[in-house]
Amino acid sequence: MTDNAPFVTPADASQMLLPFGAYRRTLGTTEHMMLLEVYVPRETVVPEHSHVHEQVGYLISGRMEFTVGGVTHTLIPGDSYAVPSNVLHSGRAIVDSVLVEVFSPPREDFRSR
Repeated sequence: MTDNAPFVTPADASQMLLPFGAYRRTLGTTEHMMLLEVYVPRETVVPEHSHVHEQVGYLISGRMEFTVGGVTHTLIPGDSYAVPSNVLHSGRAIVDSVLVEVFSPPREDFRSR
């Protein structure tokens, strides 16, 4: 995938393994936001962390336990979440799950090279 490409196909966006065992695809990127698809295998734990980026997400399939700022919720398909800048958050896939996430500003570490 090329940064700022107006169209991205799955062939343009390879899955990249994240350190905790999930996989991400960087789909669309502009100067101010980034769209990702994230596959989280069953029982994968997303460790508690924070970052300067604002993050919003939407669960496409599966079921996940997600904690934002100390509040935990079990997400089912169709549920969404919002993580303000610098707020601690974490997650755990109860079953294989697929999320769509947006970051603003874009995460430089997730840009395809």
